[in-house]
Amino acid sequence: MEDDDRPIRKGDAASRLASEDLAPYSQDELSARIALLETEIERVSAHKDKAAAHRNAADALFGGSKA
Repeated sequence: MEDDDRPIRKGDAASRLASEDLAPYSQDELSARIALLETEIERVSAHKDKAAAHRNAADALFGGSKA
């Protein structure tokens, strides 16, 4: 198995999940895992969007850099 598609950071939750052996899981368990991960992706995306909006508001107020 190649590691090229795995997250770069070591030790975070995504890296640990990416290195877990999926062979012992049933199809139902894998489907449940996918649903859980899709929910987590939505949660992280929403947080990222909120953080970006906060940053944009701060930049607009304080004249942030354009890097």
